[in-house]
Amino acid sequence: MAIRFPMICLIVSSMVMAIAADLPQERYWNTALPNTPIPNSLHHLLTLDFTDEKRTNVQVGKGGVNVNTGKGYKPGGGTSVNVGKGGVHVDAGKGKPGGGTHVSVSGGKGPGGGVNVNTGKPGKRTDVGVGKGGVIVHTRHKGKPVYVGVTPGPNPFVYQYAASETQLHDDPKAALFFLEKDLVPGKTMNVRFNTEDGYGGKTKFLPRGEVPFGSEKFSEILNRFSVKPGSEEAGMMKKTIEECEAKSVGGEEKYCATSLESMIDFTVSKLGKNHVRAVSTEVTKKNAPMQKYKIAAAGVKKLSDDKSVVCHKQKYPFAVFYCHKAMMTSVYSVPLEGENGMRAKAVAVCHKNTSAWNPNHLAFKVLKVKPGTVPVCHFLPETHVVWFSY
Repeated sequence: MAIRFPMICLIVSSMVMAIAADLPQERYWNTALPNTPIPNSLHHLLTLDFTDEKRTNVQVGKGGVNVNTGKGYKPGGGTSVNVGKGGVHVDAGKGKPGGGTHVSVSGGKGPGGGVNVNTGKPGKRTDVGVGKGGVIVHTRHKGKPVYVGVTPGPNPFVYQYAASETQLHDDPKAALFFLEKDLVPGKTMNVRFNTEDGYGGKTKFLPRGEVPFGSEKFSEILNRFSVKPGSEEAGMMKKTIEECEAKSVGGEEKYCATSLESMIDFTVSKLGKNHVRAVSTEVTKKNAPMQKYKIAAAGVKKLSDDKSVVCHKQKYPFAVFYCHKAMMTSVYSVPLEGENGMRAKAVAVCHKNTSAWNPNHLAFKVLKVKPGTVPVCHFLPETHVVWFSY
C-alpha cells in the first residue's frame, strides 16, 4: 500500500515534537508546578536543537521516499528523511559518521525497535529513545564551552561586590539599574538588552546530577570540559563557583541551581507550590544596540510586593543559576518602546532594603545614592527569571 509523503512528514514531525515536549525536566516542572507556565527564558534551555540547513531535495523511487536538506549536493550534507522497508530514518549532519541528528522509526522488533533520536557525535550528544520501555534520555555533553564576550567587572547581581574602575562605563549591565520613582509612563532611559552571550546565554540545562560543580572538583571539571587551566574560560568558571560558595549578604538565602529540577526545589521551599509565577524579560528583536526606551502609555503593572526568588544565569559550560530569596522586594512588568521601534516587555525587580549591599556596588555608582536610602531597581536580562507568589 502506498504511503503518502505529507503523511510521513507529519508523522515524523509529530514524533520529534512529542519527544522534545516530553523531556524529563519539563515533566518535573509540570508535576511540581502544575499551575505555573514555564517562561520562554527557561523553556529555551530545554529545547533539543536540530540542524538548520539551506537546501531541500526530495526523491521518490523504489527505495521509498528520500528527503535531503543541506547546503550543497554532497551526500549526507544536511538532513535526510528515508521511508522504506526498514521504517523511517531521519539524519541531519555534515556527512561525518555519527555527526548531526538521527531519527529512526522502525517496526519495533529487536533492539532497534521504536523511535530513536541521536544528536551529535557518540559520547558527546543527547540520545532519546522511545520503545516498549517508555522514553529514555541520555545526555553526554563533553565538548569545550564557548563564551562570547567578557564581563568587564564583577557580577552586578551579586550585591557584595564593589564596582571595578571600568565597569561603570563599559558594562552594559550598568544601564539596567534605575530608581523606583522612575517607573512612570513616558519616562525614558538608555538600556541595552540581548547582552547574554558573555553571561552564559547559549548554555543549556543538563539533568540533575550531571553538572560537575564545586571548588574541590575544579581540576576534574576543567578536564571534563576540555578547558585549559589559566584560560579565560577557566577563570569565568572559577569565578562562578566562588560566587556560589561565598557567604550570603545580610543573611540573604541563596542557592546555585545546576539543574532546572534543583531550581524548582529551591523555589518551592521558599514560596510554596501554589499560586507561584515565574517571569522573564521578553524582547522582540535580537542583538539590539544600546538605545533610548520609553515606558509605554499602557503603563507599569506591579506583579508582587512581598518576597520573591530571583535567579541570575551564570557563566558556566551548562546552565547554572545564582538564585536568592529576596525580601522586601517589588516585581513589576514594564512595557518599553525603543527608538528603532523595538519593543520589550521587561521585568523589573525593586529592592527596598539595600543597607547590606557593598557601598561601592555598581548600582550606587550609577544612581549616585547610598545604601539603605531609596529602593534600587534593575531590569532582568532575558535569560534571568524571577519567581513570586500571587
